[in-house]
Amino acid sequence: MSINQPPQAAAAPASGGGTPDARQLRAILITVSIALMAVIASVSGLNVAQTHMAVEFGASQNTVLWIINIYTLALAALLLPLGAIGDRLGRKPMLITGLVIFGAASVVAGVAPSAGVMIAARVAAGISAAMIMPITLAVITSTFPEEERGKAIGVWTGVAGGGGILGMFLSALLVDVADWRWLFVLPVVLVVVALAMTLKSVPNSRERSTHSFDTIGALVSTIAVIGLIFVLQEGPERGWTAPITLISLAIGVIAAITFVAWELHRRDASLLDVRLFRERGLASGSITLLVVFGVQAGIAVVLFPFFQAVLGWSGLLSTVAMMPMAVMMMMTSGLAPKMAAKIGACSTMTVGVALATLGLSLMALFVSVDGGYLSILAGMLAMGIGMGLSMTPSTEAITSSLPRAKQGVASALNDVTREFGTALGVAMLGALLANGYRSAIDSQLDGIPSGAADTAREGIANAIEVAPKTGSHAQDLIHAAQQSFVDGWQQAMWIGAAVMATLLVYVALRGPKNTAPLQPNDEAAPETGAAENVAAR
Repeated sequence: MSINQPPQAAAAPASGGGTPDARQLRAILITVSIALMAVIASVSGLNVAQTHMAVEFGASQNTVLWIINIYTLALAALLLPLGAIGDRLGRKPMLITGLVIFGAASVVAGVAPSAGVMIAARVAAGISAAMIMPITLAVITSTFPEEERGKAIGVWTGVAGGGGILGMFLSALLVDVADWRWLFVLPVVLVVVALAMTLKSVPNSRERSTHSFDTIGALVSTIAVIGLIFVLQEGPERGWTAPITLISLAIGVIAAITFVAWELHRRDASLLDVRLFRERGLASGSITLLVVFGVQAGIAVVLFPFFQAVLGWSGLLSTVAMMPMAVMMMMTSGLAPKMAAKIGACSTMTVGVALATLGLSLMALFVSVDGGYLSILAGMLAMGIGMGLSMTPSTEAITSSLPRAKQGVASALNDVTREFGTALGVAMLGALLANGYRSAIDSQLDGIPSGAADTAREGIANAIEVAPKTGSHAQDLIHAAQQSFVDGWQQAMWIGAAVMATLLVYVALRGPKNTAPLQPNDEAAPETGAAENVAAR
């Protein structure tokens, strides 16, 4: 199958033969977007409640981080297997089951009496999120006709990209006006609405395959993802050379190599046909999403302490300050398909990556303590526009690379790439910022008591907290910490810009070719590992 051909024609609607009409398609798109929003909002929402959970549960910072990270770990680890199971058992039943479990887990988390119960609830939420997330995109690619599919994927991509920031804003608002446990009201409400609309509007589709399910591939891929994501999550906290970090890295790498070898052996019966990565669309789409989501997540790591520790803003105001980038990202994600239709997917991705690179460079050039928010606003806007333009064609390149019977897997691969990028960006840019800060502040601690100086080296928040204990040096220490943070910021942003510039060259040279309209003979041709599609209410 050519990687540049759409994977399938539209699935038959639930009500009978034929393509769903515009009203039905709109209802389907709204439904899967709401379901996706519930999952995405839960990734970042608890970040604003770390202190509250630590106090209420009497938990250590490490335990609080596990409450937050275990959700992402479970989600990323099970995306591929559950996406493939959804293809076989039926996408609508999988979506309904995931929503029910996700809603129940969110209710349990909202009333959890202890950190242990909270962690268990977050594991259940992560598993059910892995049932929901790939199905939402697979429903689009298996239902929408070719001429409407790009626009729908643009909306999905906008929600996936900007939903985390929007979810964090709503979470911060709830924490400020109510209680941190109200954070779980938002996903429960979204789930209830999505469940009701799924039962009414979403058609079912599943694929019959002549091959048995790739159980070994599913297990090995789960181990590989757990090992590698664990390293990225725990490495900054435990140390990159800590025994558990190195053991986890070894397990993840060995499992990943084993997965590739096994999938090559299974060939057409594989969970994921890794041979398709030789083609431009799948490879360039995956790499672009990995880098773009990594940079986006890394920027969030940098921006929030800048707003709170340097500018002195509240958590709610800090999330509001992130909204312009999210809004630009969501708007341009919807516009990207129109642009791709005019100038081609590769050109659209190239423009998007170029604007994102420009945005990083602008922030690195102009950020300053005195310049405040305005010194980074132009860079944030350029970043948002660039990410929106690059993410939609990248997602479409991935989903159009796998056959109809593998759309759950294609969607899961798209999601796994995003999760890896996010974890990698947080770990790498966070480490670069921390190292840059320590290097800069070391030369500015003359005269500061040794104990306070050691505390200040740990981070800007620590420096501001310990500053009042240094007497007449308090203001000097705060100013030194703020300036050192900006210096570390600039180093991290320049390295991020260099990575994006490398991606720009790669996309310009090896991005996906312009898609060609699907011909009747192409649609009728049998696809590897696929058989008939079954559509039912």
